[in-house]
Amino acid sequence: MGTATAIRIEDVSKTFETAAVLHDFTLDVRAGELLALLGPSGSGKTTLLRIIAGLDFPDRGRIIFGGDDATQVPVQRRAVGFVFQHYALFKHMTVAQNIAYGLNARKRSERPDKAEIKRRVGNLLDLIKLSGFADRYPSQLSGGQRQRIALARALAVEPRVLLLDEPFGALDAQVRKDLRRWLREIHDRTGQTTIFVTHDQDEALELSDRVAVLDRGRLEQVGTPDEVQENPVSPTVLKFLGDTIEVEAIAQNGQVLVNGRPTPLTAPNGLVGPVKLYARPWQLQFAEPDTAHLTGTVRSSYRTQGRQRIEIDRPGAKVVVVEAADTARLAAGREVGLRIVGGHVFP
Repeated sequence: MGTATAIRIEDVSKTFETAAVLHDFTLDVRAGELLALLGPSGSGKTTLLRIIAGLDFPDRGRIIFGGDDATQVPVQRRAVGFVFQHYALFKHMTVAQNIAYGLNARKRSERPDKAEIKRRVGNLLDLIKLSGFADRYPSQLSGGQRQRIALARALAVEPRVLLLDEPFGALDAQVRKDLRRWLREIHDRTGQTTIFVTHDQDEALELSDRVAVLDRGRLEQVGTPDEVQENPVSPTVLKFLGDTIEVEAIAQNGQVLVNGRPTPLTAPNGLVGPVKLYARPWQLQFAEPDTAHLTGTVRSSYRTQGRQRIEIDRPGAKVVVVEAADTARLAAGREVGLRIVGGHVFP
């Protein structure tokens, strides 16, 4: 494979008609890393990917590939491989012809000879674990197999950068899980600089070396999966990375109080007065009403992945979800108290 390339996205802005999609966006992607762009629909993820690919151009700012300014370089000369959610394989071509397409499309002076193309296609079919499939047609493949062929086709041209836009979005949950693991293995073997867009936080956290969280065209946070989960810089990042409850609290003397009772959380430096406390489902525990921070009524209770998930109604507030390892099923309508045992505090 080609050597991995670092990418710098520098002060990039892009507006479509009247709506600004990216605002002074800056991000450094390290050579050889697998970076996830994560965010809600409309946050600018796909636009950013298209600008990196050369399919769109920024209104302002620069795209730098390994020290070279690529901002105005057309897509054909960027040496980028990309895979979209809809694999767009050529139906009339065999698997081998699909993979070799980008090589055969080069002008003669840059095209490898037939033996070299055949060797490269064979190696890629081995890599994607479909070595017996060279002569099949896309219609004879499952969705997951087609997406693997699309990835092999992107890798065949030995791109400097691999870009994936919701690559598993059209597939069912089990196939997605298998392909995630497989994509991570391939990345570790090729060492390719890879950027992939997803709105699925589990996919981003499981697959990537680092996650960049976007919201409304701005970079909210970039860090390892552990960093963004454990030290979110804003409520936006926190809420986007999984179920949270939001509770009114008071910061005083370094402590955080909910309904007059202290929680184990310390207030950020210098923060006094009303604050917002955010907790995850596993940062809540059942408690007797006289020691609880919150009270509510059980709406439903069900098991998932070996844990009990209990939905609790609170008067005038959003439903709270609690996760517990060893709780028996709780009857709907039962009154319960909850203690907050962890979480994050923001002004």
